[in-house]
Amino acid sequence: METHTREHRSLLANSERRLLIAIAHRLPAWVTSDQLTLLGLLSMVAAGLAFATLQVSGLNVAAFIVALAANWFGDSLDGTLARVRCQPRPRYGYYVDHVIDLFGTAVLVGGMAASGLMTAHVALALLAAYFLVSAETFLATHTVHVFRLSFAAIGPTELRILLAIGAVAVFLHPVSDIGGQRYLLLDVSGVIAAVGLVAVFLFSSLRNTRALYRAEPLPRHDVGRAA
Repeated sequence: METHTREHRSLLANSERRLLIAIAHRLPAWVTSDQLTLLGLLSMVAAGLAFATLQVSGLNVAAFIVALAANWFGDSLDGTLARVRCQPRPRYGYYVDHVIDLFGTAVLVGGMAASGLMTAHVALALLAAYFLVSAETFLATHTVHVFRLSFAAIGPTELRILLAIGAVAVFLHPVSDIGGQRYLLLDVSGVIAAVGLVAVFLFSSLRNTRALYRAEPLPRHDVGRAA
């Protein structure tokens, strides 16, 4: 059994949950959760490769969006299918899903850097900020027993939608003028995202530290008690 509570409060969470359950009930018996997990992994690798060649053709933008959609299907549906079929493997699923998520994110950000649309140091900062948030989330799941899948109404699905919109934007307008200076649009977006992720990390760290401090106060000693 799961030892933590899943907290998902993104904009599309409720609608997405109903849709995933409906899809899971209609999938043929030969489709398994492991196959969906593999689809999620391979599609994120495909997304990274598509982004790396984004400037070559508009077809690569379409390929990137299709890969994100396939990633949503596999990554979002594997756990739902296991629960619908009463085949949960909470520790296995939690571990494998997040190992794949970390790897997939690294591949995706690597694709952004390889595309020439984002400089390497911005990509590294973005990836480091993402890993900070991921590590804090994993620690909170273990200690506070709450696994938060969203922040400020933004969850994985909303993030995929933003990535798809961003890919179209940077393909059409790769450079942005700010204060008379020209910057790569993806660099600007990457810096904003990295700063936002660090803010999430700091906020969540302080919130969970406070909760744990209250849950485990220092022991009180009666100093004046007679020996």
